[in-house]
Amino acid sequence: MTNDPVADLVVRLKNAAAIGKTSVSVPFSNFKMAIAEKLKDAGYVQEFEKKGKKVRKTLDIALKYEASKSAISGVKRVSKPGRRVYKKAHEIVPIRYGHGSLLLSTPKGVMTDKEARKARVGGEALFEIW
Repeated sequence: MTNDPVADLVVRLKNAAAIGKTSVSVPFSNFKMAIAEKLKDAGYVQEFEKKGKKVRKTLDIALKYEASKSAISGVKRVSKPGRRVYKKAHEIVPIRYGHGSLLLSTPKGVMTDKEARKARVGGEALFEIW
C-alpha cells in the first residue's frame, strides 16, 4: 500500500515510457481514472481501460508513442502528502513554455492548466508532465 497513489501512478507511467513498455497496470480508483482521462485528452496516453471486479480492479493504461518516442518524457510531482500546493486561477502559468501540462484537482473535477485558466478556477496542483 502506498501513501501517495497519484505519485505512484505518474512514476509508473514515466518509468514504463522510459523503458518502452506499451501499457501499465495500476490499482483502480475513480480519481486515477479521472487523471487518466485528462492525460488522454492532453495527448500523453493512448487509451485506458478498467478491468477486474470488486477488490481486484485495475486500470490498464496504454502509453502513446510517436516514431518510437514516448509522449511522456518527464514528470514532476508538485503537491505531496507532506506539503499540499494550491494555486489560484491567476497563478496558473504555462508549463515548459506551453509544451507541458499541469494537472489540478479543482472543485469542478480534475483539469489541465489550460482548462483551469479558461474556466477561471484554481485548485490543488497535482503534477507537471511533459
